Amino acid sequence: MNAIVNSEQENERELARLIVEALKLEGVTADQIEPEAPLFGAGLGLDSLDMLEISMAVEQRYGVKLRSDDPNNEQVFASLRNLCRHIQQHRGR
Repeated sequence: MNAIVNSEQENERELARLIVEALKLEGVTADQIEPEAPLFGAGLGLDSLDMLEISMAVEQRYGVKLRSDDPNNEQVFASLRNLCRHIQQHRGR
């Protein structure tokens, strides 16, 4: 069980680093992005352009397409943890 939790945490840290790099977030480190905190609005304060940047970076790094017209986007992008789980579920498909 611990190996699964550690793996999930490692995946979340890697994704957080990707988000910080892709968005060139100043004054924010990957370690400061809480896994359950909202990415948009009150959380990191990201917007729809940031979602597009994240989507392109995720597709390039993980090969997972995130479509702007996906009705599940609100849930997928709700938090770092949700986005990470979505990516893990759709990798290699």
